[in-house]
Amino acid sequence: MTERKTLAGDGNRTATWTIIGVLVGFSLPIFMCACLVLTSLVGFGASFGTAGTASMTLGETTIAPRHISGPLTGPAVAVIGVNGPIVSGEAPEFDLTGPTAVAASGSIARLIRAAARDPQVKAILLRVDSPGGSVIGSDEIYHALKQANKPVVVHMGALAASGGYYVSMAADHIVAHPDTLTGSIGVISEFTNIEGLYEKLGLKSTVIKSGEFKDFGNPTSPFTEEDRKLWQAVIDETYENFVKIIADNRGMTVEEVKRLADGRIYTGRQAYALKLVDQLGYFEDAVKEAASRGGITGEPRVIEYRRQTPFAQLFGIAVARTFLIALGVPVERLNATPGALEYR
Repeated sequence: MTERKTLAGDGNRTATWTIIGVLVGFSLPIFMCACLVLTSLVGFGASFGTAGTASMTLGETTIAPRHISGPLTGPAVAVIGVNGPIVSGEAPEFDLTGPTAVAASGSIARLIRAAARDPQVKAILLRVDSPGGSVIGSDEIYHALKQANKPVVVHMGALAASGGYYVSMAADHIVAHPDTLTGSIGVISEFTNIEGLYEKLGLKSTVIKSGEFKDFGNPTSPFTEEDRKLWQAVIDETYENFVKIIADNRGMTVEEVKRLADGRIYTGRQAYALKLVDQLGYFEDAVKEAASRGGITGEPRVIEYRRQTPFAQLFGIAVARTFLIALGVPVERLNATPGALEYR
């Protein structure tokens, strides 16, 4: 009799847990959807706030300094990341891909200005891991660093090429890993012509224009020799500026830079030998250098200035990215504007 009651009790408990499991299984997607809706409202509120002050306040809360190492208080080295392709402008407040999908120049400049305003921040450590990207975006980050009026040290990660090298020129000292890939100094722009595809599909494009070059870069029109000369002049001007930035900041002549600036990639060791970087080392070495230049004695407080989206605040960046990947959403966004000038 006792054994029969025990079996019955076990059966009831199993049934109860089964019901609980089913309820949780049905409730979880509903909870996730509700959180997404809530986050959407927060994001759109940040983007379309009716009061400028309120939007600004909300925007400021997305900058969240995070303690990395050292004392919890006192003078600090502020770490700011330039991760992924460099694009111009602000990353959207409601950005499901997290703050590292692309290096948005407006968002990074905001982080730099916040660190520059912080009296506890004595030096800025820029962690660069980028293949480059937008010419304007790269220059905006460079300009913000130059305006910070604080010592700047760059630590190059796996890749600090082209625009990634350009932003590094704002540094007082550059530390590269021996196997960092850097250099790739130059400018590139791409145009795609789909005339042949249109012909196969039986389609024809008619362009009415006010001037000879008004349809410049039109994918359905031939890229003429005159078009090429026009755009080559733009490329050359942008390239000359890149070279001058390097010459001014690396203590080299324009001729010396041009001998290295043919688009080739250099390892950290090669870049050090060519005086394109100042030191071979690791993140800890860059922290030590930044602390020294900032006048910090003893172990420095190291904090990371980063932008955190509402979605990441709610679920955490890793969870957010995993959730999106599971849905098949591409999390790496590239600046694919036709004809855009890029350091890459």
